Amino acid sequence: MLGSTHGTLTTHFRARVEACGETPRTAVHSTAAPAAEGTDPAAAPVDVSGRPLRADVPDLDRFFRPESVAVIGASDAEGRPNTGITRQLIAWADRVGARLHPVHPTRTSVFGLACHASVADLPEQVDLAVLLVADPLPVIEELAESKVKFAVAFASGFAETGDAGAAAQARLSAAVQRSGLRLLGPNTNLNAFEKFRDDLDGPAIALITQSGHQGRPVYTLQELGIRLSHWAPTGNEADLETSDFISYFAEQPEVGAIACYVEGLKDGRSFLLAADRAARGGVPVVAVKVGRTETGARMAASHTGKLTGADRVVDAAMRQFGVIRVDGLDELQDTAALLARARKPLANGVVVYSISGGTGAHFSDLATEAGLTLPTLTQAKQDELHQWIPEYLNVANPVDNGGHPVGDWRGRKIIDAILADPAVGVLICPITGPFPPMSDKLAQDLVDAAEQSDKLVCVIWGSPVGTEEAYRGTLLGSSRVATFRTFGNCITAVRAYLGHHRFTAAYRSPFEDAPRTPSPSYRKAQALMRPGQQLSEHAAKQLLRAYGIRVPREQLVTSAAAAVRAAGLVGYPVVMKASGPQLAHKTELGLVKVGLTSASQIRDAYRELTDIARYENIPLDGVLVCQMVEKGVEMVVGVTQDDLFGPTVTVGLGGVLVEILNDTTVRVPPFGEDQARAMLGELRGHALLEGVRGAPPADVEALVEVILRVQRMALELGGELAELDINPLMVLPRGQGAVALDALAICR
Repeated sequence: MLGSTHGTLTTHFRARVEACGETPRTAVHSTAAPAAEGTDPAAAPVDVSGRPLRADVPDLDRFFRPESVAVIGASDAEGRPNTGITRQLIAWADRVGARLHPVHPTRTSVFGLACHASVADLPEQVDLAVLLVADPLPVIEELAESKVKFAVAFASGFAETGDAGAAAQARLSAAVQRSGLRLLGPNTNLNAFEKFRDDLDGPAIALITQSGHQGRPVYTLQELGIRLSHWAPTGNEADLETSDFISYFAEQPEVGAIACYVEGLKDGRSFLLAADRAARGGVPVVAVKVGRTETGARMAASHTGKLTGADRVVDAAMRQFGVIRVDGLDELQDTAALLARARKPLANGVVVYSISGGTGAHFSDLATEAGLTLPTLTQAKQDELHQWIPEYLNVANPVDNGGHPVGDWRGRKIIDAILADPAVGVLICPITGPFPPMSDKLAQDLVDAAEQSDKLVCVIWGSPVGTEEAYRGTLLGSSRVATFRTFGNCITAVRAYLGHHRFTAAYRSPFEDAPRTPSPSYRKAQALMRPGQQLSEHAAKQLLRAYGIRVPREQLVTSAAAAVRAAGLVGYPVVMKASGPQLAHKTELGLVKVGLTSASQIRDAYRELTDIARYENIPLDGVLVCQMVEKGVEMVVGVTQDDLFGPTVTVGLGGVLVEILNDTTVRVPPFGEDQARAMLGELRGHALLEGVRGAPPADVEALVEVILRVQRMALELGGELAELDINPLMVLPRGQGAVALDALAICR
């Protein structure tokens, strides 16, 4: 006999199961999860701030293929929701070869299986317990005594319902941590126990959803011949979360792609570590992440009770670690299917082949605008194609065959010739509608050619009916042709396919080079920090100096006479600025004077600055007399704290443009020089750095160096620095460096 708290469980069931007469629905959010079985958290590598540098991979084999299963609250009474669930679980256990044990306090058998009154009465230790009860908390404690490995809680009414539910989920999460078992849910469903087709070959899609219904389009891909291997409906993620399943699926040899529907991330760092593991393994992760808009974020929180995070940070983090973000469930299924099944591209060039010049031109416009490369075929290749295509038709790319060659032996010759071009990695053929027998012949030729080629062949079948034999039999019957129903989904999937392989070919985990010990700069900077306070500009610039970021020549003075002496040392012309810990926007208050060229101007400026500060009741630590730096590109570089990911680094056009244009981009540390350069390329105004209208090119190398130094600050001071804003950072002409003209720093 296992366990001992029989009485508590019996009372629990009588009160919750029998009295309610249906599947009870009840409890939350925890940012902590127990360490994976067999791992030593103390031995795991950490970065300079103590955060992990490697994703733990939970051993979920016994979750998906258990040897023994207990169904707590099992029922065979007609009309009870638990009855249908029990019946489905019995069928699932039979498929995976597991022994199933019903548990119910008042029944001796369920569907002909011996039923046990409590967990303590189970005849063996079970791998998985499925909880059909309203309040899983008391059962978790019993399962812990029986050393059950995994549990699933369907009950709702937890963090998705508000503060009281969040508190209940916190208690559940804490109990799970103490227990040593791993929990899926609460607020989950039966998707993990679906029937998957076992007659399909090839790499499979593994599916992760927080809302079970949103995974249905991907699940039904099986009806189109695309294999599905796993489905993890994570629900509220009180313990097991999306990141755990990404890490696990990335290690499974049968998984060709991971498809995710994400409403909210439980922990940003865990997500990045999981995405990093997938990227290192070359396993594509495709995700729909809701929360792009305020309404979407609000609905996601009400559903799963989690932070959706600032969407631009989530978007940047996904892009940074190779997660392919798509907008709709149709894009999720098509993109995941292509990435799971297509071989590695041999070239990045895309050729559009059609029987209509209009169709080819339309698709080519859309593809080019989306960033796909449509190379012009060589004259030799065009001459070859004109053996079978009339001379008056364009075959440079897109290739227009005019229609008639499709119906005879020439059709296959054209396709083979295109695929033989070394610049071509993808052939896309839009078939806007069925026109038998030509469309049937074209579809068969494309399938036959794809079977003989290592290159990707895509078809868009434009018929709204979808019952045609050329579509249902020929195209969907091929494991080598990727078939789509819309132009947009094809372009999205092909762009993701080519982008994924470019990304993984060059990918180096940023965690490999993340700093693990504090730098000498950190020790200098720490002495400057003032917990809970905003630093003055002078102190903030000292912080930058500690990390080797160049600032202007300047002196802090407390008298007009000292200001005149300082100007002589700094060198005219100068800038004078009031400096104090409460000053954030000095220009608006008239506390900045620019272009001062004489001692009298210095004295007048000092009096005016201090008079304004007294009138506005602003305490000063002095007045800065600064070198005046001109003739550069004004940028902004900063650090902010994100609720999910912690410290983030932002780069953009600075000065007054930062608020007018909002032209900024963001990254989550750690990242390398390649990502720092990529940030600059994402800015709408990046051409300013290259030199426009006669201006010299800016010192991009110095700007990249500043970004990396600020990243180091973010990593080392993340727990102490709430915000850093270098604006403007004046990037001087090439070879002359970059100078932080102003800085704001707020300590945590």
